[in-house]
Amino acid sequence: MRHPVTLALCLAGTVALSACNRSSDAEVQRAIQSVNVIDETNLNDIMLTVGDPNEAVAYFTKATADNPDRIDLKRGLAKSLIRAGRPADAAAIWAQVAASPEGTLDDRVSLADAHIRQNDWKKAEAELARIPPTHETFERYRLEAMVADSKKDWKKADSFYETAAGMTNQPAGVYNNWGFSKLSRQDFAAAERLFVQALTYDDSLFTAKNNLVMARGAQRKYDLPVIAMTQTEKAELLYTLALTAIKKGDVAVGKALLQDAVSTHPQHFEAAVRSLAALEA
Repeated sequence: MRHPVTLALCLAGTVALSACNRSSDAEVQRAIQSVNVIDETNLNDIMLTVGDPNEAVAYFTKATADNPDRIDLKRGLAKSLIRAGRPADAAAIWAQVAASPEGTLDDRVSLADAHIRQNDWKKAEAELARIPPTHETFERYRLEAMVADSKKDWKKADSFYETAAGMTNQPAGVYNNWGFSKLSRQDFAAAERLFVQALTYDDSLFTAKNNLVMARGAQRKYDLPVIAMTQTEKAELLYTLALTAIKKGDVAVGKALLQDAVSTHPQHFEAAVRSLAALEA
């Protein structure tokens, strides 16, 4: 009489065990998927930052081909193309991303940036004009300043540079660009102040150091500023200062600075040696 009951219990146990196995399998799959997502995210981040730019382009090209609906992968491809020095190709991808239902205003800013990198200022200006003024970001104002600069709208450029500098804790690049804008306007004293300001935030920015020396040389200040520099950088800055002096007509000063550059450089300074030989000839 107890066999049916026992059989029923065994069947119930089998069903329960089967359900447990199915549940366990589902949990394992979910865990594997989670790990894959984490691995993919880490790999994407690596490719976008420390990976070789061309390898990153190849990786994201394949990834977007395998997953054409993944907008994040298209963004990765566009960013990688920028890093690889292919702004025209990046602009084509950013245009797709910006026009998609998942596109954001930041994507349109990135599209404007790609246009600027290939010197297509009109397209960059058109893209920025499509972004509402309420979208206030550092990157947007940085690009607005550059576009205003290209149009020689100095008042707007200064306003945008000032706004952009106040929206980041790493404004060295903004101050350097702003200083170069002042340099192109021949406002050398203002340019000098801005390059110094850039170096207070990043004393390794050689572009700002070189620009600072040019701004000082344009004012006939032929001594090197008191800034952090390596021996090689010192030689290169002396060379820049020498060329500036020669262009100003101060040939004797330029010649002396070239000699200093040659003797300061820890290795053979070919460019300075050639310039010095040409001057002596």
